Amino acid sequence: MQVSKKKINPAVKNQIYSLLHKVVADIKNPYEAKEFLGSFLGESEQGIISRRLGIAYLLSKGKTYSFIKENLAVSSTTVATIAKQLNKGKGFKVALEKIQADEWAEKWAKKINQMFKRRK
Repeated sequence: MQVSKKKINPAVKNQIYSLLHKVVADIKNPYEAKEFLGSFLGESEQGIISRRLGIAYLLSKGKTYSFIKENLAVSSTTVATIAKQLNKGKGFKVALEKIQADEWAEKWAKKINQMFKRRK
């Protein structure tokens, strides 16, 4: 897809960005997210976003640049760019907090299930 070089009216731009943000905020589950992203983004665009999130996640887990490069097939420059962005905005931090909350919940759900299995 080519991006038009024509400038869009700032008020219209704000309205359509607001629509996008509301739609993303209203997505309820992974299935809806998959359907949404599949309709609006090509596979390569989804791959780019996924790899960026993967890099941020692996950096948050203390993985080395070489480990990340090898496992996600990205360059050192890409890893460094994401590492810088982790310290700038809130977007990656929000995503990583959600991932960590899910990991915590899954960990405790397993422990609770194991406790109930032992009592039977």
